[in-house]
Amino acid sequence: MLTDDALMTPRLIALAVVPLLATAAPVTAQHWPQWRGPDGLGVSADTDIATRWGPDDNIAWRVPLEGLGTSTPGIWGDRVFLTSQVGTGPVDERGAQFPGTRRATTRRQVDGVTLVVQAFRREDGQLAWEHRLTADGHLPAVHRNHNFATPSVVTNGDRLFAWFGTGQLVALDLEGHKLWSRHIGQDYAPFDVLWGHGSSPQLYEDLLILQCDHPAAAYLLALDTATGEERWMVDRGPLLRAYSTPLVVATDDGDQLIVNSSRWIDAYDPRTGQTRWRAGSTVELATGMPVYDDGVIYSTRGYSSGPYLSVETGGRGDVSETHVRWRHATRAPYVSSMLLYRGLLYMATENGILTITDPDTGDPVARTRLNGVYIASPVAADGHVYVLNEDGETVVLEAGPDARVVSRNALGERALASPAIAHGRIYIRTDQHLFAIGPD
Repeated sequence: MLTDDALMTPRLIALAVVPLLATAAPVTAQHWPQWRGPDGLGVSADTDIATRWGPDDNIAWRVPLEGLGTSTPGIWGDRVFLTSQVGTGPVDERGAQFPGTRRATTRRQVDGVTLVVQAFRREDGQLAWEHRLTADGHLPAVHRNHNFATPSVVTNGDRLFAWFGTGQLVALDLEGHKLWSRHIGQDYAPFDVLWGHGSSPQLYEDLLILQCDHPAAAYLLALDTATGEERWMVDRGPLLRAYSTPLVVATDDGDQLIVNSSRWIDAYDPRTGQTRWRAGSTVELATGMPVYDDGVIYSTRGYSSGPYLSVETGGRGDVSETHVRWRHATRAPYVSSMLLYRGLLYMATENGILTITDPDTGDPVARTRLNGVYIASPVAADGHVYVLNEDGETVVLEAGPDARVVSRNALGERALASPAIAHGRIYIRTDQHLFAIGPD
């Protein structure tokens, strides 16, 4: 069973010891520094989290958003960070759609595309600062459900890193001052993956790690967090396609960087980029971020109702099916990541089906129709699982094998970004607003 103590990996404990930490409360109760939370697993150690709300009920604050995006809020200290795109770039209308999916909210047309990083005061939602940059160079066509503001920010409490689907990357301090910037799409290879780049940056010690799995050039890149200079790069070979975010895990065999992509699930040494092991088999693409517990990786693979599998993290330098503990051929989500919480795996699909599985076998222990289209990844806190659909309705479940619905909470606005939980509140980004849900 996954316990709260198990979430406090040595890497996270080290990451939390920074001058800006204001209290001695547990790290996971204080920050949501990246997509999928403090340890990349979508779980918060906060308690007394809201389970019921509405457009005018149990809302601490809401602020209007000028631009669109599907990036998740990042929370550190008294700031909530968010990226957006203002203006419309090229759109590829061939992207898959699901019954009930909604169009993005129409915005006033403006010339050009501007990429925006904003910081809001956590107390009341007031804008503290913003940083703008013009989308530069080749603008690839994206799926109509997202744009260049799909990657989420990541912060270590000292620096904030924002990466966009053009390949542009900016490092800021937490007061919004620019420290350095790079254009990965120009410095290395154009970002040309079908439907647009989706991977978020990952921090490890003093490295910022970027997964760029595009058909023309697929590579992992580690930059110095202080300067933006390259520390290592791994050429991953041709014809890879992925939208997933890498995960760093602490194993008995050392720290490992886990990458979910269309060819394999790969493990690297995060300090050097050296390959550790590979497992699985080729699929069309990979979108979900893996989850981890006690030496085992769990991940979705491929399109809607595609495969999902369980992989052991041991071994070095081999490509082998011996790493695979179990594999199921269908019923995994296309876009959203799995959630591993209190000894069970949760998956919500684009067709509105929630499946709860046994992590030892991958066999379902419960399956129920929630209705709606689920693109956002589920999150958990204080014995509850939160599943957000495109209509802006969050289904709150009691954690456990019964899939018991506690409440359904509608905001009435389209929502694709995964929620964040920090400081006793839930943060949800819709097309129109950023919401802070919980006590005022």
